[in-house]
Amino acid sequence: MNTTSAQASGNPAFSSGDGEGKPKLWLWSQAVLDSLAWAVALCLAVLLRYELDVRLINFPGLAIIITVAVATQLIVGWYMALYRGRYTFGSIAEARVLIAVTLIVGVVVSIVLSIFINELHIARSVAIIAFPFAALSMAAVRYAKRLYVEGKPTFGDEAQRTLIYGAGFLGNSLVTRMVQDPDSPYVPVGLIDDNTSKKHLRLSSVGVLGGGHELPEIIKRTKSTVVVLAMAHLDAKRIRQISDSVSGLGVKVLVLPPLQDMLSPETGNGNKGGLTDFREIDVADLIGRTPVETQVEQIAGYVKGKRVLVTGAGGSIGSELCRQLSGFEPAELMMLDRDESGLQHTQLSIEGHGLLDNQNILLADIRDADALTEIFAKRRPEVVFHAAALKHAPLLQMYPEEGWKTNVIGSLNVLQAARSVDVETYVNVSTDKAASPTTALGHSKRAAEKLTSWMAGETGKRYVSVRFGNVIGSRGSMLPLFTDQINKGGPVTVTHPDVTRFFMTIPEACQLVIQAGAIGHGGDVLILDMGEPVRIMDVAERMIAMSGRDIEIKITGLRPSEKLHEQLTGDDEVQDPDGHAKISHTHARPLDPAELDLELWLQRCRDEAGPDAPSIDESDGDVAAGA
Repeated sequence: MNTTSAQASGNPAFSSGDGEGKPKLWLWSQAVLDSLAWAVALCLAVLLRYELDVRLINFPGLAIIITVAVATQLIVGWYMALYRGRYTFGSIAEARVLIAVTLIVGVVVSIVLSIFINELHIARSVAIIAFPFAALSMAAVRYAKRLYVEGKPTFGDEAQRTLIYGAGFLGNSLVTRMVQDPDSPYVPVGLIDDNTSKKHLRLSSVGVLGGGHELPEIIKRTKSTVVVLAMAHLDAKRIRQISDSVSGLGVKVLVLPPLQDMLSPETGNGNKGGLTDFREIDVADLIGRTPVETQVEQIAGYVKGKRVLVTGAGGSIGSELCRQLSGFEPAELMMLDRDESGLQHTQLSIEGHGLLDNQNILLADIRDADALTEIFAKRRPEVVFHAAALKHAPLLQMYPEEGWKTNVIGSLNVLQAARSVDVETYVNVSTDKAASPTTALGHSKRAAEKLTSWMAGETGKRYVSVRFGNVIGSRGSMLPLFTDQINKGGPVTVTHPDVTRFFMTIPEACQLVIQAGAIGHGGDVLILDMGEPVRIMDVAERMIAMSGRDIEIKITGLRPSEKLHEQLTGDDEVQDPDGHAKISHTHARPLDPAELDLELWLQRCRDEAGPDAPSIDESDGDVAAGA
């Protein structure tokens, strides 16, 4: 955001629009002041040119030149919107236009003096001498007006005293916006920056008061009630440090929303997006929100103009995949799931309605091989993202056959249907639990990776798997569960005090899944960089602290075959970089479908579960297949 866009509707001197928000009196007075600036500048230039000897000055000629300069300034200034309220007074954008207008006036005056020098008896160099005086005078008047407005901000009684952490570009933009808007709910009382060279720096009359280590003391001194984090790419560790440092001081810590939300027409609360639509930090911020640099050109090369099919489109990952893929202009986006409610929600989020009445919605179960074969033969997708799966480890440990039917045989059905129509790119969404698996879920997803690798060898096409850990906010994940437990008064259940897991937000995971489809090679298992593992006990404690309630944490103990620490790469795998900062890869050993044996697979699941595992019910439970 540059200075021209930092305009506040409440301040007439700084509002936007084509003159509608600014008083016409000020606009016309500015034109008069600019005219006066040229008159004074030309008089001063003539005096200097003739060494202050007024007897040498031809006053009628000087009057004509002043008239020409003023007329040209007004005409060119109006044409370039200088006097139509298009620019913020004192802004860089207005300064550029002002210099251009003044330069044009100087050139016109020089031409007139050159042509009519014998009639006017004014030296041609007068225009060159007058130009800097005129430009500086006009700029000075505008800057003085800006200083006057910014130096006397008026705020409502309800405005909160606010510290802005970060005196860089974002911090400067925020301070400017706040001081120019009398209706702002935030009064900037100081800036915080860890760069010692910025100490005593002032932005829009608001000074840098110190570094982050002084934050608690500065809060007490300024009686601030809000701290806004105005730094790009702020990592979770730093957010946690800042949050901890102000804990107990009665201060709200706010963060800027992601850039795409700031630029969107409306924010989630229905208000128009803007630079002061902050939100409070949440657990996702404390766990980590690593920005993902998506290489759009690569993605567009294999998605744009292609027929794309997503299985599990009604689930957390599948629905977000559909939303992001729709932005890459596929020729057709087919959304397949057996969960009709999930499909309706996905359609609503993409198309703005949930009528379920178009050909993009495919209701089918990936366990039904014939139905899949018929759909693929009729619709002939070129790119497939396979996100449908059963994912709850404890439940699949009790009912492993359900995991077999969906995650193994269901995945095989999708692979065979894809091969039957010569799908070019196939991306299997996997999990970190497939690395050195110990649970029925992990074994089933590992088998799906191996089947995908085998099919890559059979087809010679780009059939890859993408492996990542827990997804923040996905259906049935840890954070919504903790939230429900806290809302009910507890206890919050944690399996082990030291258990850790990898976390990633749904949009980040899906961006990388789509990116992986562009850079993967047949048989690859692409591994998304999940950052540092997060201790679950820390998450539970922070969520309870943020709730402001006294809630017990109950340790339930690790479940059979559950790992204390997850891993993204198996013990027998080698992880290599794959040309992307957030993606590396390994390779899955191909598994011929002819080698699949349910009994052997079940026995291995039982062996991994150990003697203390609950008995395995091999009945056919009916579990939803949306991931």
